[in-house]
Amino acid sequence: MDVFIATYFPDILQMSAMIQSEHIVIEYCDNYQKQSLRNRTYITHAQGLLPLIVPIKHNDSGHRQKTNEVQSEHAFGWAANHWKSIQTAYRTAPFFEYYEDDLAEFFTSDSINLQQHNLKIIDRLMSLIGLDFNYTLTEQYKNPINGVDWRGYSDKKHNKSINFPRYTQVFEDKHGFIPNCSFLDALFNLGPQTVPYLKNLPLAEI
Repeated sequence: MDVFIATYFPDILQMSAMIQSEHIVIEYCDNYQKQSLRNRTYITHAQGLLPLIVPIKHNDSGHRQKTNEVQSEHAFGWAANHWKSIQTAYRTAPFFEYYEDDLAEFFTSDSINLQQHNLKIIDRLMSLIGLDFNYTLTEQYKNPINGVDWRGYSDKKHNKSINFPRYTQVFEDKHGFIPNCSFLDALFNLGPQTVPYLKNLPLAEI
């Protein structure tokens, strides 16, 4: 079993690891980590790499929050801003219009439970590429007996530890190829070729 954190619009590497995994386990008992991929994703934009960050409600109790307890802050209009940034970045991508309507619903509310929202996003992304998102949840925090532990990877803001094959990106002429950004980048640019791309990533290099 391979253990993952449910991140916000996972990056290409995490999605590749998930579809290459025989048994996906989602960590349900971990403590929330600030400045991690749990509440952020990175898209390619006219200005380069743009972070989209879900603002989180502060915990005033003095105790560390579990990730499954974390709620978003709803005073900043972040959801509409995220969707506007995605539209601006990818409206000219070859497959954006094909997937647009299936993703718009994730940006209609600023009030979410972060982990549940992320799980719904991953389920939809898997569905859009024709795959089922079958997983189990942990019942306690422990190291996997067999499989790969991907949980620590989610604490990194950005990871380029393997060779990501190039594909055409919207702003590549301005910034060059930017590897391992949000899975949305691959989806909107590759469309039906997204799954072969993910399956061929050399995870053994990690």
